[in-house]
Amino acid sequence: MVEDRTVMRGRVTVYSVPGCAHCIQAKATLRALGVPVCEVDVNKHRELRARLKELTGLSAVPQIFFNNLFVGNNEDLQNLDPERLERLVLSVREDPVPLDAPPVPEEHSLDSDGELDGACELSEALRNLILQLYSDHLSEDGKRVDYKAMSRSPFFERYCDLAVHLQRVDLLSLSREEKLAFFINIYNALVIHGNLRLGFPKNIWQRYRFFNYVSYFIGGEVYTLQDIENGVLRGNRKGVAQLLKPFSRNDPRLQVALPDVEPLIHFALNCGAKGCPPIKTYTSQDIDSQLRAAAEAFLENDDSCVIDSAGREVKLSQIFKWYKADFGGSDEKLLNWVFEHMGASQKKRTLQALLSEGKVKVSYLPYDWSINSTD
Repeated sequence: MVEDRTVMRGRVTVYSVPGCAHCIQAKATLRALGVPVCEVDVNKHRELRARLKELTGLSAVPQIFFNNLFVGNNEDLQNLDPERLERLVLSVREDPVPLDAPPVPEEHSLDSDGELDGACELSEALRNLILQLYSDHLSEDGKRVDYKAMSRSPFFERYCDLAVHLQRVDLLSLSREEKLAFFINIYNALVIHGNLRLGFPKNIWQRYRFFNYVSYFIGGEVYTLQDIENGVLRGNRKGVAQLLKPFSRNDPRLQVALPDVEPLIHFALNCGAKGCPPIKTYTSQDIDSQLRAAAEAFLENDDSCVIDSAGREVKLSQIFKWYKADFGGSDEKLLNWVFEHMGASQKKRTLQALLSEGKVKVSYLPYDWSINSTD
């Protein structure tokens, strides 16, 4: 149980449009106050424009409400008297959203049974909360997390509440692209959730237990981190130090697994260690291009891939050793995979020259298992 968390019962509603500088500044100010923000894009939901004009007499954005109290635009927010602002924040903290609060689209709330329309809608809602958490508590390079501050965030509280609804999603309705985005985002969020609840594993035994114990109940079945990575995303292959495949022949979760391993997931999954790829979120639209870009960035980093021309050696992240089978199984196939997935760069040209001459040695760089915390 996380101690000393601030739970807010109400919400701040911000009607905005993408790219609006005043909207961005207003949302940054509200995030600094630690209040739960429900952002509504009025370009996407044009039916709300007329209703807003009736409520406020204004059409410009942003328009900001603390529960049912209209504060005004960004300038009005920035110029609020500190005492009044404190009272407004207190009202959101203590009072639930009233019936006469301004309207929000259906996608911002659960239906009468407490269920979103489907796995894609829930995935998007969770992703939006994850994005908010990452925006507030993730370093710019995606490599470090402020776990302490995140544990106190009202967005983390809302994420925990919404994650409960994973148990009701229909995973069999997802396409390959939707599964990739859904399970990559869920895996990375579950690692953080597990670290916040249970603490970061500090040795091999603790890591084994962490990845085989920390889980979500999704679509009526339990999915551990191992199940998500090796069962679903790797097409039900044995993981590191696993004697058996995650899913047996009669396991209903086998129907959810991808038919084939997708090697690019290894540059999107983050297990909470400094040696992992950066944390990002992914969408089903053009997911393969997103994953390929992540692989290119990973290979360009000298912490993950070093080309030693003089020693005729390529030094790679341990990830390539652990999952060598996913990249072809042999040194030759692994090096060809690496070359094909590099972006146009001097490093790629150097590797091409080495490969053209043959007999290139492959070795593996030390892996940094320390926690990716900002502390």
